[in-house]
Amino acid sequence: MILVLQDGISREEKGRLDSKLEGHGCIVREISARELGVVGAPGRGGQDADYFQRLPGVERVIPVSTAFKLVSRRMHPADTIVKIRDVEIGGGRIVVVAGPCAVESREQAFAIAEEVRKYGAVLFRGGAFKPRTSPYSFQGLGVEGLKVLAAVREEFGLPVVTEMTSPDQAASMVEYVDVVQIGARNMQNFELLKCAGRIGRPVLLKRGLSATIEEWLMSAEYILSEGNDQVILCERGIRTFERYTRNTLDLSAIPTIKELSHLPVIVDPSHATGVRAKVAPMARSAVAAGADGLMIEVHHEPDKALSDGAQSLLPRQFAKLMRDIYVIAPVVGKQLDYAFETRPAAATGAPGERADQRPSVAFLGQKGTFSHKACTQFFGGRGSAVARPSFRAVFEAVKGDETRFGVVPLENSLTGSIHENYDLLLEYDLRIVGEITLRIVHHLIGRPGTRVEHVRRVFSHPQGFRQCRLFLERHPGWELVSVTDTARAVEQIRTAGNPGDAAIGSEEEAGLQGMEIIEEGIETNPRNYTRFVIIGRDPLPGRPRTKSSLIYSTDNRAGALYETLQVFANNGINLVKLESRPIPGRPWEYMFYVDLVGDLQAPSFEPVLSQIEEKTDFLRVLGSY
Repeated sequence: MILVLQDGISREEKGRLDSKLEGHGCIVREISARELGVVGAPGRGGQDADYFQRLPGVERVIPVSTAFKLVSRRMHPADTIVKIRDVEIGGGRIVVVAGPCAVESREQAFAIAEEVRKYGAVLFRGGAFKPRTSPYSFQGLGVEGLKVLAAVREEFGLPVVTEMTSPDQAASMVEYVDVVQIGARNMQNFELLKCAGRIGRPVLLKRGLSATIEEWLMSAEYILSEGNDQVILCERGIRTFERYTRNTLDLSAIPTIKELSHLPVIVDPSHATGVRAKVAPMARSAVAAGADGLMIEVHHEPDKALSDGAQSLLPRQFAKLMRDIYVIAPVVGKQLDYAFETRPAAATGAPGERADQRPSVAFLGQKGTFSHKACTQFFGGRGSAVARPSFRAVFEAVKGDETRFGVVPLENSLTGSIHENYDLLLEYDLRIVGEITLRIVHHLIGRPGTRVEHVRRVFSHPQGFRQCRLFLERHPGWELVSVTDTARAVEQIRTAGNPGDAAIGSEEEAGLQGMEIIEEGIETNPRNYTRFVIIGRDPLPGRPRTKSSLIYSTDNRAGALYETLQVFANNGINLVKLESRPIPGRPWEYMFYVDLVGDLQAPSFEPVLSQIEEKTDFLRVLGSY
């Protein structure tokens, strides 16, 4: 049950209440400053809700009717983010765990780790202790396998995941690995679960071969009841009557878990299907269904694998799958990051610098805006996000060394370029050092109980109005009020308290302000994407650069622009964007902004830049990223 405490309760009163509850066999978990989650341990306590209601400092009691308490979303409404070194599972990124079923040798593990990291995996998996159906099958290298995994982490910077099959292995797990996996066959090995809850490592808990969702969550409850809330659930298929696949992948478990529990959930399509050709389709489906990540088996020589070679992807197949997921992820509001391991140092600033000493990233508006989402998804929550009231203020923050980076939108797939930011790129001597694309889903948001027929006035950023043009045209009587960002629009209707006010904004903004969604998905076209760029003084270190942006002007004569474009064509360079902007103070003369495929700052591009320079009056490379 959940106890909601009275306003003004002191820490001393709260401490006495904690002691009384623990004396009744309850496990105490604090949810917020005013709410205290209380779980009755099975077979202990013996008091009803009325007893707890009468305790000093308790305002009301909310029963939690499910058998699982600590893993319940009622007990913990916010999503849990599991942190494994610099990797976060359960946030805005699709996290991919990849590697062989079993560690066979140092050479094998290193060869596969190099491949999967190159294509975007951020954790490495590999079995050292292998529970197998047959006692004659390969059982793993044991502790020697754990040492190989630790060496992989040191060499490639990938945190490692492996299965623990006995409490006797706990000390070795703590010494060598980052995430302890509890396999499907051990999902209800309760002594093992309790041990995993005590060793202080994140736990990846696979669903049992024939387990119900409730049984699965109850197994997670064992781990949380030992004090470890860093648990990742892994759907890996269940045993059914179907024989064309090894198991049946229960994708419906993903939204079900999201509704019932706050824990992140990933999917293992390799064990679910047991067939290499079926892994990629089910991985794509899992992302579309809302999974927080994937666990994929990869082997460079699957025909020689000592375990599960038939379901292991070749590196080139893994590379294609990652490209597919990169495209799918923004549709469900997430990102797949190809250069994850280069981000932490860039985001947190100079060596030894504390996050509270220097904010890292400036963005427009406040928490909950799409700019804020772009900031947190690109930097993974490790950079300190700093709100600024205007785009110019974002540029000023980076120029003035207040922040290390800034995040600004450059173009939208429905309304085109954000010209103000193109002009600011020309004005400020800063670089584009990265980019991220978000799908923008707008909702009509109002106070609780507000319906469409009540609305008389709508607040939003001007871009929000433009992107929802067709919806707004159906309501010509509404007054449209522009504000600096969509989060401020939602805040405005909350503070004003006018039942006729509504705002256009995101689901996250509505939730943060306690408002309700009146109409979902009101943008003119569902293929509504915004491209954000990361601006900074210096490029991100170690990051691959596959795209460049530049700006130039030419003589005001016939064919001048064509001559520059011919240079790109003759050198086989693909232009992906060309846009003109007026030159301030020079009527009918223009600057040209160009995006192209390739790293213009690489030595091989020097001849191309020289040729462009000869044919332009002004040239600046805005960045390669």
